[in-house]
Amino acid sequence: MLAKMPLSVSELREAMREGRAVDTTRLNRILAIDAQRGLLEVQAATPWQSIAAEMRPGDPRAAVRTTMPTVGESIARNAAGPDGTPAVNHVASLTIVMPDGDFRRVSRHREPELFALAVGGQGLFGTMYSITLHIPSLARAVEKQGEPQVVKLQAEVRGQQTLDVLVPPESMDAFVKETDERCSDWRVPLLGVSARNTQREEETYLRWAQREYCELRLAIAPPRGLGGAVRTAQLRRQLIDAAIAAGGSFPIACTPDATREQTEVCYPQIKSFLAEKRRFDPHERVVNAWYLHQRNLLLRRDEVDVRWSH
Repeated sequence: MLAKMPLSVSELREAMREGRAVDTTRLNRILAIDAQRGLLEVQAATPWQSIAAEMRPGDPRAAVRTTMPTVGESIARNAAGPDGTPAVNHVASLTIVMPDGDFRRVSRHREPELFALAVGGQGLFGTMYSITLHIPSLARAVEKQGEPQVVKLQAEVRGQQTLDVLVPPESMDAFVKETDERCSDWRVPLLGVSARNTQREEETYLRWAQREYCELRLAIAPPRGLGGAVRTAQLRRQLIDAAIAAGGSFPIACTPDATREQTEVCYPQIKSFLAEKRRFDPHERVVNAWYLHQRNLLLRRDEVDVRWSH
């Protein structure tokens, strides 16, 4: 099978200007290693495992546990790495092809506003071409990586669902107990719970890591039928409410169950974030399912201009 040809910056810029789809999986190369400065530049679709193998050839610890498979996906979500540290902590700079085809290199010192929006920005401010990472911080994350604590309550079943929430570490035990009770009340089996600690950060605009959290993944078994689906949806929103009541939140990248009220409580900056997206991309050339969901969720009916005709 022939390897895919690399995707050049000029080809990507032209595709963005023309609104043409392009295969971004071709952005999968390691571009440069600056050992003296401790920097590594990779294209956005580069797998973390490829980086680990390059940096630690033959080392069994190169099998790094990551939440997202590629660097670009991790940066778009500001996902926590193997040691629970949000991805922004490893980023020195980004190169982004903007919706109008403009090519920009951004960092904490060069266009810091766009840097804060793009990291954790769900891929809405253009297409990431490359990311320059700090090698020392990556090495520390690998050294400190830990396996999530997994509690199996029941055997896995076909069609099970997961729900991710964030709770303060000191509230974890009480929250898990309450979750088990709520699942029992709704007759929706709780199959298992996995937990890992995540660290706070203060650099990104749409930050989920507002403090140290225990990230919980709840595995539940929705009953069959329409009634079971309704009960499960109600339960999931109740569990988000319970996390909020415990001083926690939910990861906005992967929890579409949250209501508008829950979203605004946990992410009061969400409306201004969407306004910034429209400022940088007024014609909405770069959209995805996450953006459409949040835009529709947060559009208040009383903000719609209504005109009556006779």
